[in-house]
Amino acid sequence: MSKYHNQHTLYYIDALLKFSNYSKAADSLYISQPYLTQVIKRIENELNCQIINRSELPYRLTEQGKIYYDYLGSLDTVHANMRRQIAAITDKDKKTIKIGILASIGTYLIPLFLPKFLARYPDCQIELAEDIPENNEKRLLKGEVDFWIGQNSSSIAPNLLAVSWGKHGYFAVIPKSCELYQAGIATIGAGRVAMEDLLRQRLVLTAKGSAIRAQLDHLFGIYKIKPDIVLESREIATVKHLAMAGCGITFVPESLPVTPCPAEYNIYPLPIEQLNLDYFIAHHGHRELSTMEQGLLDSFLRYNDTAKY
Repeated sequence: MSKYHNQHTLYYIDALLKFSNYSKAADSLYISQPYLTQVIKRIENELNCQIINRSELPYRLTEQGKIYYDYLGSLDTVHANMRRQIAAITDKDKKTIKIGILASIGTYLIPLFLPKFLARYPDCQIELAEDIPENNEKRLLKGEVDFWIGQNSSSIAPNLLAVSWGKHGYFAVIPKSCELYQAGIATIGAGRVAMEDLLRQRLVLTAKGSAIRAQLDHLFGIYKIKPDIVLESREIATVKHLAMAGCGITFVPESLPVTPCPAEYNIYPLPIEQLNLDYFIAHHGHRELSTMEQGLLDSFLRYNDTAKY
């Protein structure tokens, strides 16, 4: 079997069909455009046929491409079922819960609720699928993970059920290298800086695929701004520290602590109606949850309880 016949190939094809553009598809996948082109070309050479009709927009699967796509999907399903069956036989006394999560938010969220859950269910094992939200949503829909933890539940697939913490706001970190910086002020009062002015500055942002980046891209479109992005990172902590060091403005959730340092940067609370996040945990609506899985939801919702439960 060719090394290109794998789960990633499905994601590559999905992205091309979604964007009908190699560059945009590659950006969404965090790979280079030449690499994506090479993968598709090698598959088509191997199969001796075209799998995607690129002669007109939007891109569509050819008849041969539909057969190939269905084949890859069936391989994914068989592989997932095989792993579940082996896991069930290998360790009958333990239950493994698979959770999809973006690595950068997992660093913050997982320690808040998982220790309490594992204290209640010591026989449970946790397996994390650390990937971008779009891919983890697909995994949940196909039953490859049991839960998906994300940042905004309003746009998830309709057959998924989610519980959330409610809306949380964002702060802008404005370094002294920025013209909007106000000397000697730790936190600028709400409403003192226009969102449009913030977006026109030099920026250090999380990469495409994150919840905050999706909202920022939407605002760039509303204000018709071509952003001046100095650097992108998949890690929110990285862009936070780069902003604090003077590389440009960034936007961080209020749940991520920023130590005040008015000599180096300002902290500015942003309007929650324009930028917000809503941490959630989702599961497939057609699947009945076990007592242990209900316990995971309970631990997630009660993450800030100080009492032992």
